[in-house]
Amino acid sequence: MIRSLTRHLLALFLLVLAMQLAEAAPAASSSCSPLLSHSFPRLQDEVPQNLCQYQGKVILVVNTASFCGFTSQYDGLEKLYAKYKDRGLVVLGFPSNDFGQQEPGSNKEIADFCKNTYDVKFPMFAKSAVSGKNPNPLFKMLIAKTGTTPKWNFYKYLIDRNGNVIDAFGSMTKPTSTSITGEIEKLLGEKI
Repeated sequence: MIRSLTRHLLALFLLVLAMQLAEAAPAASSSCSPLLSHSFPRLQDEVPQNLCQYQGKVILVVNTASFCGFTSQYDGLEKLYAKYKDRGLVVLGFPSNDFGQQEPGSNKEIADFCKNTYDVKFPMFAKSAVSGKNPNPLFKMLIAKTGTTPKWNFYKYLIDRNGNVIDAFGSMTKPTSTSITGEIEKLLGEKI
């Protein structure tokens, strides 16, 4: 009888705990910036990943391509990420075939190229549109907030820790340029 009562009390406790956690979940997600309230499949395994996990970080969003004159910027992006990630920077890469058909491969081919050629460790997402009639939801919001659409591969958007778009940088601006690193340093020094 006591064991049965203990099991019932434990089950009731777990049920109440689950209900409380379910009620708390919307509150947690409501703290996420609307800009980051999107999920995208990861490049390497296509498992959906919610961008809200990057809330509170300084974010550099970049559209990438494997066969572009700017592809060597992967090296600069990786150096930037390695230098500042422990201070709160994350680089998010979004491969796209929108410009010059310079990203024709599958997600696996792109992932292999990024790993084998540039040893990319920053988060990369599955290939998607970043311009035109149907850009992915993040780029649609970035375009709306900045009034500027990516004009080619390796276009960059800088987002502060609160999820506000701070600036956009063209493909010619290298990731390690002082115009980008200066803004990143400033944003990393600010408190939320």
